[in-house]
Amino acid sequence: MLIIGEVVVDDAVTGTDFCCDLKQCKGACCTLEGGRGAPLEDDEALEIEKAYPIVKKYLDEENIRTIAARGLYEGTKGDFSTTCIERRACVFVYYDEGIARCSFEKAFLNGEIDWRKPVSCHLFPIRVRSDGGKLLRYEQIEECAPGRLRGSKEQVALVDFLKEPLVRKYGEAWYRKLVTSKP
Repeated sequence: MLIIGEVVVDDAVTGTDFCCDLKQCKGACCTLEGGRGAPLEDDEALEIEKAYPIVKKYLDEENIRTIAARGLYEGTKGDFSTTCIERRACVFVYYDEGIARCSFEKAFLNGEIDWRKPVSCHLFPIRVRSDGGKLLRYEQIEECAPGRLRGSKEQVALVDFLKEPLVRKYGEAWYRKLVTSKP
């Protein structure tokens, strides 16, 4: 375990090779079974509300109906998450050639909004657990096996692959400490 500032970083975060392979996993992280969608920071609920009128055009009718019936997100302050369809797919998922993708990220990359997507999605497969402190842990799921294989083959460390979201969440100085501290 590393401690950087107030964040405890599990050794697997710095000791794992990983590089998403969407062609193989088909965006499984956006459709994981479990009933709750992506964890949201409180300010992200407002970002979702602002972006929804723009990203709505990327969603199919089932997503739009689910949002109308159940809302953009669920939970209470400190415990928000995106709404899911049938306890699986995030309501903000659209499909491109069979790959689940994020409508927020599409709008962001198209220059339509200035918020990319929930930071928990951007960081995946790193998860942030808060319970009196912050713990970063690598969530190893079977659906991401192609990403582990690709990362190993291409020699891409998880922390290098996720540099942008780690800097977004914790800042450049924190990230530099993380990568200089890894084994």
